[in-house]
Amino acid sequence: MLCLTLTGSTLEENRALVERNRKWISLAELRLDYLHPDEQKIASSFPSTVDVPVILTLRRSSDGGSCTLSEKQRLQLLYEAAKGDFAYVDIEDDVKKTDLKFKDPLFEQKVDLEQSLKQRHIKIIRSYHNFECVPADIFGRISKLAAKGDIPKVAVTPKSMMDVITLFRVEQELANLKEKIVIGMGEYGICTRILYKKCGSFLSFCSDSQAAPGHLSAQTMSTLYRADKLDEKTHIFGIIGNPVYHTASPKIHNPGFEAIRYNAVYVPFLVDSVRAFFKLAEMLQIHGFSVTVPHKRSVQPYLGRITREVKQIGSCNTVVRIQNMWKGTNTDYYGFLAPISEQLGKGEIKNALVVGAGGAARAVVWALHNHGVKVTILNRSMEHARTLASETMSTFDTLENAHLYNGNCELVVQTTSVGMGNLGNEECIPSFNFTGKEIAYELVYNPKETLFLKRAMEAGCTIIGGSQMLMEQGKLQFEAFTGYHYPHWIQADI
Repeated sequence: MLCLTLTGSTLEENRALVERNRKWISLAELRLDYLHPDEQKIASSFPSTVDVPVILTLRRSSDGGSCTLSEKQRLQLLYEAAKGDFAYVDIEDDVKKTDLKFKDPLFEQKVDLEQSLKQRHIKIIRSYHNFECVPADIFGRISKLAAKGDIPKVAVTPKSMMDVITLFRVEQELANLKEKIVIGMGEYGICTRILYKKCGSFLSFCSDSQAAPGHLSAQTMSTLYRADKLDEKTHIFGIIGNPVYHTASPKIHNPGFEAIRYNAVYVPFLVDSVRAFFKLAEMLQIHGFSVTVPHKRSVQPYLGRITREVKQIGSCNTVVRIQNMWKGTNTDYYGFLAPISEQLGKGEIKNALVVGAGGAARAVVWALHNHGVKVTILNRSMEHARTLASETMSTFDTLENAHLYNGNCELVVQTTSVGMGNLGNEECIPSFNFTGKEIAYELVYNPKETLFLKRAMEAGCTIIGGSQMLMEQGKLQFEAFTGYHYPHWIQADI
């Protein structure tokens, strides 16, 4: 189930949030701590106004919430709101049983909140939050939370791939607990939110406003990742990198899987240790994955086979499981060539300028070299340019000398990160003047139009954007992963 965390300041706002996300969610969590004080007083009426089961939560600021009331006031407010027809009420693990007894004006004696909830068949979620780490005793903590017959919920913060492995181990370690909620918060935890069933969790939270670190929207969880539809037979694929969440690759692969009705999901994994990820890959029986910076070299010692391109380039961007071993390939090589294959076939590209000398540049230079193109590498660091040039029998120069090559090449390829993110207002080779006869090829795909491309376009050049290469190499990965051609009728939103 996908549970939408409601962060509106009024009940009306929250009803609108449920309505807007209704097709993607199975239940909602009403966060009392986000509500205006006047709205908190009538919160008990909320469950009867929406058509999904509702969890009632009043989260303290120390647990990532917005409630700053005294503990006595907070629990009194929770008790009053819990008189509504909620399906679940969230109570933190450190709340003492004596603190849950209240004087109710309607009764002469004290009322026990837990007892009253159970009498009305409202389930209690017993929650533990840790924004610092994944505690070493997490399995014991979950068992202790479940001991009273409540639903245990742990929301912890993995800081490494080993922490992520611990969260995925919960299912096998505590398989006897049928109802539990296991959440990895923050960037490392996003894969646990998507693959929540693999952690043994019966729901995953989402929100329109990232109410907790790592929240994705309900639409993204349900339509892009189909998280609520994954089952034991689902093949898991992914992409590893650091950083990794800027990637558009899930928007290529997941719609492709759905189009051919292939039971699979493609998930981003933030990876600090390649060795640890391979452990996770065995544990989750991951069938294949894409590799982005900085891991294109470091995955290679773990591969049983590599292709000629990987050996030559020294860079691997695709790993697939074959015959109980991992095979590494490089689809960047062929993905780069696809948009210019016609010009190369006609011999129209004889000289090329390649800007940059990093991992992406290596694939580009080797691809051009193998097709008989004379390449000049322009780079800020002369040492990196010299190394790549000597390996590929190319020439090299500094970026400052770009103007010396005006009119001397048919292809200019921009392989650096200049043009994206914080470097969006920069240009990689401002001194180079396009004549209009060049093909300007940009590997950055976000934004779609960099200053490099804009200047080339104004000069009348043929333009190739980064999304074209991304799509072409993605199609080749898709074939390696599934054995099927990428569906031609799908227009990926990248």
